[in-house]
Amino acid sequence: MSVLSAHDVQVVFNQGEPEEVEAIRRISFELNKGETLAIVGPSGCGKSTLFNAIAGLIEPSSGTVVVEGKHIERATGHVGYMLQKDLLLPWRSVFDNILLGLEVRGAVSAADRARVLDMVRRYGLAGFESAKPAQLSGGMRQRVAFMRTLAIDPGVILLDEPFSALDFQTRLVLQAEVMSVIRERRKSVVLVTHDIGEAITMADRILVLTNRPAEVKSVHRIELEAVERDPIKLRSSAKFNEYFQAIWAELGIQIGPSQVASAAPPL
Repeated sequence: MSVLSAHDVQVVFNQGEPEEVEAIRRISFELNKGETLAIVGPSGCGKSTLFNAIAGLIEPSSGTVVVEGKHIERATGHVGYMLQKDLLLPWRSVFDNILLGLEVRGAVSAADRARVLDMVRRYGLAGFESAKPAQLSGGMRQRVAFMRTLAIDPGVILLDEPFSALDFQTRLVLQAEVMSVIRERRKSVVLVTHDIGEAITMADRILVLTNRPAEVKSVHRIELEAVERDPIKLRSSAKFNEYFQAIWAELGIQIGPSQVASAAPPL
């Protein structure tokens, strides 16, 4: 069952002007309920532009975006959106930062507060409920940002390079943690990432885009058992290497087998 669909989405900046730029050209795809779809492509190809169209932050020049049966033309809170930067408010505690999205939507109930407190304790921040962002590590701050996104209980979650600012070790840990929560809660997720290994680890399908103007070049279904999804062990597996090589070849980059396990290249 599809919870998000894009049909022939095109985005042209400065349309009709001499400096007109076509960023996205006729992109179509669907996201099924409980599925994680990763979007990868060359740097500057239009991945973030596509994300912004899904989020309603920009209106497509043509084509449609439908989320849970509603045509999206502007930001209406129809998705949860987690960015590369955590954007935590420095004067608010961990608990109050997570509550922020709920507060924006209206009154916060006692049940909401209890649910958020349970999330804090279940997902690695027990004892830090009253801490300010400056007292947290980068990984902890991203946990808070992710819980803030989860707290509004969105039907679709957009993850835009959520771990790229973290060191490699912390990134692997957060990938595993977030993936576990997503599967536990059966969330539907669109992930934009430069890290092909991250896409293979976290996604059920990977959408590969061309250079700008972005079009869909290919779609890879990632068929891995849950036990194979460990972000560290996975990188030395034969299946990981196979997916990695295929996607990198489509992006026009050649890489040796010995480099694949440790590679996390910026595209």
